[in-house]
Amino acid sequence: MSSISPPAPSPSESPLWKPSPQRIAEAQLTGFLHHLKQTAKVEFGDYTQLRDWSIDNLEAFWTAIWDHFGLIGDRPSGTPVLVEGDKMPGAQFFPEARLNFAENLLRRNDDGDALVFWAEDKMKRRVSWRELQALVSRLQQLLKDQGVGQGDRVAGFMPNMPETVAAMLATASLGAIWSSCSPDFGVQGVLDRFGQIEPKVLFVPDGYFYNGKEIDTLPKVREFLPQIPSVVKTVVCPLLGRPQAAAELPKAATLEDALEPYKAREIDYLRVPFNTPLYVMYSSGTTGKPKCIVHGVGGTLIQQVKEHRLNADVRSGDRVFYFTTCGWMMWNWLVASLACEATLLLYDGSPFAPDGNILFDYADAEGMTLFGTSAKYIDACNKAGLAPRQTHDLSTVRTICSTGSPLVPEGFDYVYENIKQDVSLASISGGTDILSCFVLGNPIGPVHRGEIQARGLGMAVEVWDDDGKPVREQKGELVCVKPFPSMPLSFWGDPDGSRYRAAYFERFPGVWCHGDFVELTRHDGVIVYGRSDATLNPGGVRIGTAEIYRQVEKLPEVVESIVIGQDWQGDVRVVLFVRLRAGSTLDEALEKQIKQTIRDGATPRHVPAKVVQVTDIPRTKSGKIVELAVRDLVHGRAVKNREALANPEALELYRDIATLQQ
Repeated sequence: MSSISPPAPSPSESPLWKPSPQRIAEAQLTGFLHHLKQTAKVEFGDYTQLRDWSIDNLEAFWTAIWDHFGLIGDRPSGTPVLVEGDKMPGAQFFPEARLNFAENLLRRNDDGDALVFWAEDKMKRRVSWRELQALVSRLQQLLKDQGVGQGDRVAGFMPNMPETVAAMLATASLGAIWSSCSPDFGVQGVLDRFGQIEPKVLFVPDGYFYNGKEIDTLPKVREFLPQIPSVVKTVVCPLLGRPQAAAELPKAATLEDALEPYKAREIDYLRVPFNTPLYVMYSSGTTGKPKCIVHGVGGTLIQQVKEHRLNADVRSGDRVFYFTTCGWMMWNWLVASLACEATLLLYDGSPFAPDGNILFDYADAEGMTLFGTSAKYIDACNKAGLAPRQTHDLSTVRTICSTGSPLVPEGFDYVYENIKQDVSLASISGGTDILSCFVLGNPIGPVHRGEIQARGLGMAVEVWDDDGKPVREQKGELVCVKPFPSMPLSFWGDPDGSRYRAAYFERFPGVWCHGDFVELTRHDGVIVYGRSDATLNPGGVRIGTAEIYRQVEKLPEVVESIVIGQDWQGDVRVVLFVRLRAGSTLDEALEKQIKQTIRDGATPRHVPAKVVQVTDIPRTKSGKIVELAVRDLVHGRAVKNREALANPEALELYRDIATLQQ
């Protein structure tokens, strides 16, 4: 075990929150520590000591996760846990084990809630565990009759509704591969994704609700479906109540008609090797067609069970919510909560319809225990002046998770001052690339302002400088120096693995370089400053974009901002674009205030050379602002993958800006 400990914090660095002794005693992390004490004869004083042991003893750690949480599968005794563990890529966990993802998620078969679904305030539904099992059984029979088997692809162009979960589980039960995107994607965005993987069966809705309006998806489906000739069956799932929709599509049937021949029976789970493909996920970049990232059955399951049970403290009977669409990896992360025998609280639509309070209404109405959302949502609630602590009960909420972008220190303040005081606030970060987290919460540890609490167990995460040397309390690259189960199996259409290796292992050979610009703190927490490839470099000094956002978005006039580095006269200058509150204008006084706020809160090097007012900021479907796309436009370069954006029209606001030519 490593003997290096983080420095002791100074007395003035008091945490925003500490778990009570009762909460620590009841946490599943505490139960896991007792398990290790009994089985591995090791004892730890805190999370950091456990983490050190977990990365020094990868095989013992991941075996303990499998055993303690009772993963369902065949793992012959005496077989290896990790082979070629000194290789990245190349290492394989549990190479002789066999299991089924859906079997591990469908552990219950009773009349309790498995799924609760709200489509804004337009629709509410409940699906019991027994009903979910029955639906998955019938869908499995349908897929089998369409020729779907191990390795075949099934795709969902779907809202975050119960049928999407059931279709994924039916696909996984057969050892087939599931892939999804949300119905707000444009035609080219769908083709760029599903066109690469050639699905056999496609699930689509008859429409969806957004901001109180009914959105018809059929025109888009009619346009892209003929361009995906691999699809032999399209299943139209009801949300708006338009049964005639299926008649408008080739080889299509409503869900009711498609399932009519099949009666529910026991689900036939095909147990497959640990490293069998389960999901195809997509990079959300704007530099070309998205990469198709293939994730495995066992790695996804064991990693997400570990995170839910130990880091998010999800327990049997909990009610787990994450605001997400089916085009974001957080949907896949959320769904795995079923393996904890927890109820999924699904939501589709605008998080602010009709009056900004609906997600907090949902929390109260359904006894939500984990409230998951994005940092941008928390910031938007703050800007809107919402104070749920005064208007809602929220007594059941034990954990609030935030991801998608760095949660700034003021976001931490807002949660504790205006949402709930006694809550574990877990800012988490990882990504589509690993379908999990590198850094995340610790339910038995304190929450410090502006810091992610901990590095993941079994994840050998370090922060390296440009020379590949580990650093603490200094900004650098987030790297992982040992293999972990949820590393992608491959990229689709990359037979020699060259694109895969280039994406993660080119910067530091044999070491996963994630592309995040971060700092390891004195509390052994982590601060994320943004993506490395979006890092600013004026005068040769690296600056994380989040450092600037934190300062400028304190100002009430600024709704949001985006910052880039512009190549200028042999150097790089910082350019800040701001979207202002209605009625505000970027006059000389406000520009001066913006620059002074950044100077006072950061450093003179952070101060932008140019501040430009814009009416919109481009972002991906999952809500991430796209700094690289804006940078490319400012430099006159093409932005290829516009379909990855929720609002691609916003890009035109950044083309040929006169003030940036001087």
